[in-house]
Amino acid sequence: MATFSQSTIEKGSDMIQDFLCSTCEDKKLDNTADFYCQSCVKFYCRTCIGMHSQLFTKHAPYGRGAMKKWPVPKKVEDFLLKCDVHIDKNIKMFCSEHSELCCTNCAFLNHRHCQKVTLISDIVKSQSADLKHLSVSIQTILKEMKKLQDNQEASIQNVQSSYDEQLSRIQETRREINATLDTIEQKTLKEMKDTLTKLQASTKSEADKCIRLRDELKQLRDAIQDINEKSKLELYFIATRKCEDKIEQSTTFLNTNSLQDKLYITFQPNSEIVQYLSKLSGLGRIEHSTKTLMVQEDPNKVITVLRKSENNVKISSDSKRCMITGILVLPDRQVLVVDNNNNNVKLLDQQYQVVSHWSVTKCPIDICQITSSEVAVTVDNVKNNIHEVQFITVNNRQLVQGRKLQLLHRCNGIAYHHGDLYITSSTALYKYKLNGKLVSKMYEDTSRDYTVNRCAVSPTGDKLYFTNVWQNKLLTLARDGSVLATFTDPGLESPCGVHVTPAGQVLVCVRIWPDPFILQVDSEGKRKLAILMEKNCMLNPYSVCYNRHTASVIVGHQDNSIIVFKVQ
Repeated sequence: MATFSQSTIEKGSDMIQDFLCSTCEDKKLDNTADFYCQSCVKFYCRTCIGMHSQLFTKHAPYGRGAMKKWPVPKKVEDFLLKCDVHIDKNIKMFCSEHSELCCTNCAFLNHRHCQKVTLISDIVKSQSADLKHLSVSIQTILKEMKKLQDNQEASIQNVQSSYDEQLSRIQETRREINATLDTIEQKTLKEMKDTLTKLQASTKSEADKCIRLRDELKQLRDAIQDINEKSKLELYFIATRKCEDKIEQSTTFLNTNSLQDKLYITFQPNSEIVQYLSKLSGLGRIEHSTKTLMVQEDPNKVITVLRKSENNVKISSDSKRCMITGILVLPDRQVLVVDNNNNNVKLLDQQYQVVSHWSVTKCPIDICQITSSEVAVTVDNVKNNIHEVQFITVNNRQLVQGRKLQLLHRCNGIAYHHGDLYITSSTALYKYKLNGKLVSKMYEDTSRDYTVNRCAVSPTGDKLYFTNVWQNKLLTLARDGSVLATFTDPGLESPCGVHVTPAGQVLVCVRIWPDPFILQVDSEGKRKLAILMEKNCMLNPYSVCYNRHTASVIVGHQDNSIIVFKVQ
C-alpha cells in the first residue's frame, strides 16, 4: 500500500490526508496520488493512472472526489491505535466500568479487577459509531477552543501591554515626585537666601554705625587734646557736651551689641517628610483586574429595547441645563457622565444617583476608561486656547484630579486601547501614547469642521469608528488608519456620539430633529441593524454607553437627566 506522506500529521494541527503514488514511490519519487484502485490496492498519480487503465481495463479506480472509498492511511491508523500511555502498544480492549480504551499493559495494570473489560474486536460486532456526528462535535469544540486560545493569547499581550503602560506611569509618578521635591527645595533655598540677605543687611547696618561712632569718637579725642587752658570757655563747654553725647550714644550701642553674639543660619529638616515617605510601601498600589471578553457573543446581535427610565443628574451647583456629552461605566458599576454645559464630570452610583463631581474651568467633552479606577477627559476651549486631556482617578467615591496632557490641536472625542489614546480634533484622528507622545495622525478631512467628531474602538482594537457630523457618515478604520468602510443612510443625519459594547456592537447617536434616535450598525460599519430609540421621543442624544452589568443602554442628552434603556 502507498505510504502516507510525512506532512499528514502535524503537531497541534488538523490531519491533512495526503497519499503518495505507489508506482512513483517504487522509483523513489514523491508524487501525490490522485487515484486509488481497490482491486490493485494501490495509489496512482495522474501520469501513472494512464498506464494502469491500459493494463487493467476492468478496474475502476476512485479519484479524489470519492476519497471516502480510499483506505485509512497507515499513519492515521497507527495514530488512532497507539496507546496514549504505552506508546509501543496498540489499543486492544475497552473497560466499560471506567469507559477507557486499554492496551494489554493498561488492562493488566489498571483494569485486572474490572468485570467488564472486552476485546474491541468483539464490541464492534454489535455496535457502530457515528463518526460524522462526532466530527461535527469536534469541529464545534475546536472553534470554541480556538476562541479561548485567542483570548488567552490576547490576555498575555494585554498583561504585557498593561505592564509596560503602568511602568511608564510609575516613572511618570517618580518624575512628578522629583519635580515636587525640586520645587520644595527651591522654596527652601530661597527662604534661606532671603534670611542671609536680611541678616547681612542688618549686620552691615550695625557695622557701619559702629565705624561711624568710632570715627566720631576719634575726632573728638584728637580735638580735645588740642584744647588748653588758654582756649575759650565756650569751646570747653561745647567740646564737653559733644564728648558726653557721643560717649552716651556709644555706651548705648555697646550695651545692645554684645561681643558674644554671633549670627548663624541653621536648617532644621522637616522630619515629617522623611517619616511619611519611610512609611510608604511604594509609589502606589499595584492592582490586577480581569476584563471579561464576550468571546461567544455575536457583535451583530440586534439589541432590543424592553423599557426605559429617567434618572436626574442635576446638582445644586449647576447653573445651566445639563448636557451629557460623555458616559462611562466603570468595572465597579459606578457611572461617570460629562456635563458639558456645567463644566463638570459627575460620579453616579449603581442607582444612577450623583455622589460626587469634579469641576473644570472650560468645556469637558468626552471620556474614556484607562484603568479600573482612572479615566481620561477631553477638555477643549478654542477661545482660551485650551486643548488638553485631564486624567481623573476615582477613589472612595471621590474624583481626584491627576496629570494633564497639553496638546497643540483641538481635543474632542477620545478612546483608549492597550496603551494607545485615540483623540479627534474635529478634522483629524490622532494616536498618542499615555505619556503624551504623538504616534501618528491616522486620518484627516479638512473639508469642513466636525468631519472627525467622536470616536470609539472595538474590543479587540482592530477597528476604529468615528462620526462625520456634516457629511452624515460613520467611518470605520483599520489599525493602520486605512478606511475599511463608510456608512451612510437616509436617516443618518448629524451623527454625534459613537460607542462599542464589550460584545462589539456599534451604537451611534443620531441628532436629527425632531426625530433623534440611537442607531445600531453592524461591526463592519457597513449596514444598519436596528433603531433603539423610538421616534418622537423628544430627546437630543449626544452620548451613548452600554452598561453590561445591568444590560442597559444609557443615553446622555440635553436635559437634566439621563435615559436608561433596559435591553436584551
